[in-house]
Amino acid sequence: MIENSKSIDRVASIILFLGMAFVLLPIYLVITTATHSYETFLREGLQYLPGPELLNNLRAVMENTNLVPQIGNSLIIALMSATGKTAFSFLAAFGIVYFRVRYGTVIFFLILMSTMVPLDLRIVASYEVASNILAPLNTLFNVLGVNALISMVRGTPVFLELSLIDTYFGMAAPILASGTGTFLFRQSFKTIPPSLINAATMDGAGPIRFMIDILLPISKTSIISLFVLMFMGGWNQYMWPLVVASKPEMETALIGLVKLSTVVDGATPDYPMVMAGAILVNIIPVLMIAVMQKYIVKGLTLSEK
Repeated sequence: MIENSKSIDRVASIILFLGMAFVLLPIYLVITTATHSYETFLREGLQYLPGPELLNNLRAVMENTNLVPQIGNSLIIALMSATGKTAFSFLAAFGIVYFRVRYGTVIFFLILMSTMVPLDLRIVASYEVASNILAPLNTLFNVLGVNALISMVRGTPVFLELSLIDTYFGMAAPILASGTGTFLFRQSFKTIPPSLINAATMDGAGPIRFMIDILLPISKTSIISLFVLMFMGGWNQYMWPLVVASKPEMETALIGLVKLSTVVDGATPDYPMVMAGAILVNIIPVLMIAVMQKYIVKGLTLSEK
């Protein structure tokens, strides 16, 4: 039985149009609101047609707020987290797939289970660790009696302290590992034919040479696509940077954007300037997706295998 393709196409087109309108309308309102003055917004509310004040609002954001250096902080943290996640995920998947690891399947599923515990749920424990990463050594010295011996000699025990609070590494460290990335690389490596591995072994290639000369070039698109996705995740981090950054100069762009929209003394926030700030904050992620779109599609579809 042949379906009526025209009616199906119409329904599909209507659904697609509604979906696009649902996604694009808020973005359009952000852009149009950013093109009007604060006075116009107070007088007439949200604007559906563009105005002439976009450049003035962008200039006000860059001159009167800390959003530009905060965007720099977000860029550093996102690059660190994306690089760390991609590298650790690649190495973890490489070890699980190409080495005979005892209980490798159990280890892999334990890595996957880590994705079920988001950072927001372990934020207190993460903060406790970041406030002094040498605290386990202090506990070990106390348990082994080392501090008691040192107290007998020096009169005071040793207390080691190294804080990652208000540092870029401290904001990126808790999100450096990714069970999702390990899963994606593992599935990608599983698609590589065993004959290629056997040929490399016959040519005398060891594990490191195989990884660098063969596996890395083959996985280029997968690496780029995962890097972009992890970059977006690091860029959109809000709760952890909010907790670990106690200095204004270490705050990220999302924190600055939220503070920009905070109500002060009951006054209506300058939403045109807030929307202009939102446009600035989203320029880097949008450009990255636009430039890397081809690699993202290839990497997620494994089209090069």
